[in-house]
Amino acid sequence: MPTPTQREVVILVNPNAGARTRDDEVGRLVETLASRGHNTHASTNLDGACREANDLHASGRLQTLVGVGGDGTLAELVNRTEHGVPIAILPAGTANLLSRHLGFRRSVAQWVEAIAAGRTIRLDAGRANGRLFTLMLGCGFDAQVVRELEAGRTGHIGRFAYFGPIARALAHYDFPEMRIYCDDCEVGSEEGTHAEPFEAGWLFAFNLPCYGGGFRFTPAADGRDGLLDVCTFRRTSRWHGMRYFAALVLRSHRRLADCRFVRTSRLRIEAEGKVPYQLDGDFAGYLPVEVEILPERLTLVIPPDSPYRPTDETAT
Repeated sequence: MPTPTQREVVILVNPNAGARTRDDEVGRLVETLASRGHNTHASTNLDGACREANDLHASGRLQTLVGVGGDGTLAELVNRTEHGVPIAILPAGTANLLSRHLGFRRSVAQWVEAIAAGRTIRLDAGRANGRLFTLMLGCGFDAQVVRELEAGRTGHIGRFAYFGPIARALAHYDFPEMRIYCDDCEVGSEEGTHAEPFEAGWLFAFNLPCYGGGFRFTPAADGRDGLLDVCTFRRTSRWHGMRYFAALVLRSHRRLADCRFVRTSRLRIEAEGKVPYQLDGDFAGYLPVEVEILPERLTLVIPPDSPYRPTDETAT
């Protein structure tokens, strides 16, 4: 909970998030917080907002750094702020996977209550080649779709913006094979077993059970267990991709003989071909990639009606 001296609220508005801007909602948020005695600092300057939040946090005066945007906005805030900075991510992006997972809605009244109350949880973060992510990592075709989308992006992203990139990726992606190294895997009920390197055509690693379109690759993924839940599909072709897609829609992919699940705190992914990877829905680079989990790296503000209990309450 915030102390009487923690009254400063820094608000970062991503003007490119989602399909349209949220100027009216941000204005009402700032006005209501100010009426409750909070000093608000609203900006569209990412680096400036993060520097200010870090300085206020170091001096003990920061209540919350607020991101008005989507999952990409949160990723930028997490990668620019110090450990322990409390962040509230309000749903103004395209998918808003994490904010909705925490229980946020498109409600200014709920946002104000969450920021004023200052209830927080601590969740793990992933790190891939030095960059933090909150939700998941994807290697292969889905990352190629994200790369195609970002290459042609000219402004706001709507849900239908993915159709063209999917078509281009299907036409040009070669589905190279990946090799996965995992030294502390939990395979099935066996904990901490050494897994031999294995191959896959598709790989998804989850800190939280969130993915666009409502797909549930690893519904048991828990951002508080110090592990990534990894789902791989073995075959490398468009035909097998359609088969995997159908299984995901039917939520029967766990029964596929060429679908594999492991849980681990660290893995390395390599490929001889050019294989892209994405973090939280943003293109991040090409393999190889070293991935690890950072326990309790994130401090996130939750709304009063969140399915999560605040970390301090859980501890007691």
